[in-house]
Order: sequence, then structure tokens, then C-alpha cells
Amino acid sequence: MLRSVTYILLALVLSACVGCATNPITGKTELMFLSENDDVELGRKYAPQIEKELGGKIEDPVLQNYINKVGLRVAKVSQKPYFDYHFAALDHESTNAFALPGGHVYITRGMLEKLESESQLAAILGHETAHIVARDVVNAMSNQIGMSLLVTAVAAASSSGQIAGAADMTRQIIGLKFSRSDEQNADLAGLDYAVRAGYNPYGMVETMQILESLQETRPPEFFSTHPSPENRVGYISERVQTRYAGTTDIPKGQREYREFVLDRLSAPRKDQFEVLIALKAGR
Repeated sequence: MLRSVTYILLALVLSACVGCATNPITGKTELMFLSENDDVELGRKYAPQIEKELGGKIEDPVLQNYINKVGLRVAKVSQKPYFDYHFAALDHESTNAFALPGGHVYITRGMLEKLESESQLAAILGHETAHIVARDVVNAMSNQIGMSLLVTAVAAASSSGQIAGAADMTRQIIGLKFSRSDEQNADLAGLDYAVRAGYNPYGMVETMQILESLQETRPPEFFSTHPSPENRVGYISERVQTRYAGTTDIPKGQREYREFVLDRLSAPRKDQFEVLIALKAGR
């Protein structure tokens, strides 16, 4: 009896939420079971759990402000600048970047250490922003996690209580996979955002080349949820040559990236520094 009531309530929720929305990146009309407000609630509720699962935020306010500033600069020129965007770096050695519904974007320490310029950072953050704009994240959640669990998550996110099974759901969110067409659309839209925001378009090409080179050693975790960049370099380069040929001389921001990211990541961590001080003090 209880199960029947649950299914009836679920059907009512779905029938109330179902509707059509236009994907601003592809221009196609898509079936959407959740509203954009639901996206924001999901992202807000799961963000702390995601951060906990992947080592927490890097404890460096200067670096975090820089990452967020670059991300917001890119998101501002997207088709949905009104989302509640937050860009943050996580203290995890994996080479990865991913987005939550509604505006939360994360990039790992491992990925930051592989990049070389602000334009490359803008390309990665632009790509993830495009997934949010197209609502690829919530679509992937409904397809791979299950609509019933997703509706339950939305209901829990709208309440002030704890989410049951949050840790398991978090791992599934981190492991979401997108289709090749979703990835290509995100690549090209992310490239467009970065250029509109004033960045060198070759940042996206260089990022894919860096990730491709890593396949020969230890394939980045980025490849577990994103297709290999081998073919992506071709269509991204074509877009740059045909649409942005006059913008390729824009500075790439290598000095800024080194100052605000690479140098700070290579500096002794606070906990290590405190241990050294204690040892010198004979404690």
C-alpha cells in the first residue's frame, strides 16, 4: 500500500513538473522534468558533500578568489548569466573538473597543476559552464541515476533536513557521463564564452592537447566522464580558425596564472609549514 502511494505521489510530482524548454546552446526543444530553480537547489544541497568527498576546498583565499573571478567572467557572457555560479578549486590530486546543476563548478588541484595559462583555465571553466547552461548535468542525473531518485533528491534539497544516502549520490554525480554530442556542444560553447570574456581562443585547443599528452602516462580522471580529446582538437581548431582568426594574438595570461595558481600550489602547505616550525622549536 505504501509503495503504491509513493508511486502515485511520484507520478503527481512528475506530471506537475513536466514541460518543454529550449536548449540555448543547440536551439532544440527538450523535455524537462525539473525547473531551473530545482537545478539551483540540487547544486546548493550537494555542493558541501562534493567538497567533502574530494578533499575540501584548497585553503588559499587568493587562489580561490582568482578561480572564481575567472569563472564568473566566463559565466557572465553565457546564455544564462543569472544562475547562482560558484567556481572553486578542490584539494584533490585527480585531474578533473565537473559541474553541479544550477551553477557550482569545481576544478581539482591535479587539473590546475597541468594547466599553464588563464586562457586554459577559462576554457575548462567555460566548458563546465556550458554543461550547466544546457542543463546536461540534470539530464545525465535523470538518465544515469534515475528519475525517481532525482525527484527524491529535489524534495530533500528543498527541505532543511539531511539527504539520505548523500554520500552515494555524490559519488554518482561525480561519475556522470555525457554523450559525445553534449561534449562537443560544451567544447564549442565554452570556447565561445571564453572568447567573449576576452580570452585567447587557443586556450581550449591547448587544454585538449595537454590532456591528450597525459594519456601516454596516467590517463586523467577527466577521461572517465569526458570522451578522449584526440578528435576534439580538430573541431575546436576549425572553430578558432573560421570564427576567431582575428583574436589569436590576445595574451594568454601565463604570468597571471603562474602567480595566482602555480606558485601558490607549489608553496609549502600550511599544515606542513606548522610542522616545520614546531620541529625547529623543539616541540
